[in-house]
Amino acid sequence: MKLTGIDHFVLTVEDVEATCEFYEDLGAEIVTFGDDRKALRFGEQKINLHPVDNDVDIVAREPTPGGGDCCLVTETPIEDVERRLRERDVEIVMGPVERTGAVGPITSVYVRDPDGNLVEIGRYDD
Repeated sequence: MKLTGIDHFVLTVEDVEATCEFYEDLGAEIVTFGDDRKALRFGEQKINLHPVDNDVDIVAREPTPGGGDCCLVTETPIEDVERRLRERDVEIVMGPVERTGAVGPITSVYVRDPDGNLVEIGRYDD
């Protein structure tokens, strides 16, 4: 077997609409699928959103709001990302800092979404 990428992962959230608004403001495309389920699409990947009281037939053993930690990649200069976050009153938890991404060095800032999930926004160095 050869795995070739990540299609999607799931975040369990308290308020799907608040989560959609937060990530849409960061540039995600909000998509609806299945029985009016919501997802956040970034390029060719997505994050499916499960409300904490969901009725999805198979979920993580202990789905918990705020237990996520992910890195979203941007082409926007980090200085512009910082400015946009501050304009929207999104607290920057850390950064900018140098990190190692999946394919090389990145410069990142960290924020938390409405559920407290840690969200790294990183830009690959030129």
